[in-house]
Amino acid sequence: MIRVGINGFGRIGRAIVRALYES
Repeated sequence: MIRVGINGFGRIGRAIVRALYES
């Protein structure tokens, strides 16, 4: 469960953080 959350957040969260950081 925790691992899945980290993987999901790592993929989606990273994309969001990257978009916000670059914008």
